[in-house]
Amino acid sequence: MSPERYLRINQMLDKRQPDLTVIMENVHKNHNLSAVVRSADAVGVHEMHAVWLTKKARLSGGTALGSQNWVKIHNHKSMDDAISTVREQDMQVVVTHLSEHSVDFRDIDYTKPTAILLGQEKYGVTEQALAQADHHVMIPMIGMVQSLNVSVAGAVMFYEAQRQRELAGMYQSPQISAQERHRVLFEGGHPIYAKACKRKGIDYPELDDGGQIIANDSWWQAMREKR
Repeated sequence: MSPERYLRINQMLDKRQPDLTVIMENVHKNHNLSAVVRSADAVGVHEMHAVWLTKKARLSGGTALGSQNWVKIHNHKSMDDAISTVREQDMQVVVTHLSEHSVDFRDIDYTKPTAILLGQEKYGVTEQALAQADHHVMIPMIGMVQSLNVSVAGAVMFYEAQRQRELAGMYQSPQISAQERHRVLFEGGHPIYAKACKRKGIDYPELDDGGQIIANDSWWQAMREKR
């Protein structure tokens, strides 16, 4: 890993927001998946959650132009599972949905731990998911069209969250744990060795201040062994 790449990854991690996430419910079109992940990465989302229509619909390499390498995607079998996961992190769940309870999306306090819920392209969020959301929000529109593409709606909400969090100084102090920082640095800076470690069940070694591997002879020997 070059010193420049090591610095760039650290700068990215310094801005990550572990208490801001996204839940995608059956979003399946490649261009939408790509746009959602890329927009989430752009505002500092570190992890996302997804419930898929089928196993084949899962996000694959290349779909998000590499963004999925930096935003960890957690796959869930059901919305109950996905929402319970973010609830364990004391997150509020916010969904775009026009109802009698809906408020302007800008009226929500996104400096709180927040999960933004995005629904399937054609039918939106299911009733099951809507019932579990804390807030229904609407994005004001004055044109003839009354809905936005799911990825566009997501991006609008992500950047409102970023705006509020920047004003609150939440991007000024790193929030990622040392353990998670090390994982991302090693996987992002030494992807071949990272894959080998996973395949062989070996822990990642330490890195020096320039991002280079610090490991003993036994670790290097394990890397050379074929298995």
